[in-house]
Amino acid sequence: MRVMRCLQLVYVLEPAGSHGVWGLDDFHALPFVFGAAQLMGLEGEVPTGEVYKERVIGEYADGYLYVDAIRQVLLAKKGAPFHETSPMLYDITAVPTWQKTYTGLMKMYKAEVLGKFPVIQHFLFGPSLR
Repeated sequence: MRVMRCLQLVYVLEPAGSHGVWGLDDFHALPFVFGAAQLMGLEGEVPTGEVYKERVIGEYADGYLYVDAIRQVLLAKKGAPFHETSPMLYDITAVPTWQKTYTGLMKMYKAEVLGKFPVIQHFLFGPSLR
């Protein structure tokens, strides 16, 4: 993930088919999904509504995937407020619990990644999915 992020920052890369500012980039979705799962029940420690603030990023980015992914977005999109550069991620901060955040992100991942033929056609499936 570090190599991918370094390449994105150096070459200002986005994946093909990206929704850009209006969605989570396809190859960034999983750190948010796994990170929300990691934070379930920790709303008192890492409030959903403050996850993009400097204090939370400084304190928790090295320990939690979701906060680290937010830090990466802020690094990649410097110079403008978070709510302008990442409106969908900003809207997600209004969700009151990490459980609901996780559930919503899973639905989005299924629809926007697994539900898209141009993405899923490259996955190898075995007999267990028949």
